[in-house]
Amino acid sequence: MTVWSEARLVAALSQAASPSSDYDLNPDAAPPTAPPAAPLRAAGVLAAFHADDGRLVLTKRASGLRHHPGQIALPGGKVDPGDRDAIAAALREAREEVALDPAQVRILGTLPPHRTVTGFSVTPVIAVIDGAFTPLPEAGEVEEAFTLPFSHIADPARYRIERRRWRGGWRSYHAAPYGPYYLWGATARILLGLAQRLAP
Repeated sequence: MTVWSEARLVAALSQAASPSSDYDLNPDAAPPTAPPAAPLRAAGVLAAFHADDGRLVLTKRASGLRHHPGQIALPGGKVDPGDRDAIAAALREAREEVALDPAQVRILGTLPPHRTVTGFSVTPVIAVIDGAFTPLPEAGEVEEAFTLPFSHIADPARYRIERRRWRGGWRSYHAAPYGPYYLWGATARILLGLAQRLAP
């Protein structure tokens, strides 16, 4: 079993790593990145672990949303004009989506950006939640807010590669299901990158 340790998390963030992408398993499907390709939109997501036992806050996105409806996701969203950076965007969105007070959040660092099929460059922000916190889902945006144990998130062996039909072809993707929660796609790829850095 992978045991929660904030010190291990800090050490993992000090390791060099490369950016990831929704196209990692499907390089032939990747669109061009050189001009005149459309620029990626900046976004931030918050991977916030409870300080006491390392359980991670996640959401199930509402089915009516434009991007990634119904998927398991880290709280977060695009960087708005009023946001200083992706960290500020992740904190703002976490407050809106699950009522997480930024005063309870200690930022440990960030992972390399992740490129999504929807045209975002997502910066994963790794943090710890101090004190008691019960996530409250934002009506209309979040169908459910919940936590998954650190032992699941931090174990690379929990992640597998699956595939499904997408835009007329087969698309492979990472998945790490847990009970009723089907963790997959960009969120699973981001968390796998962290799990690989946490591995002994």
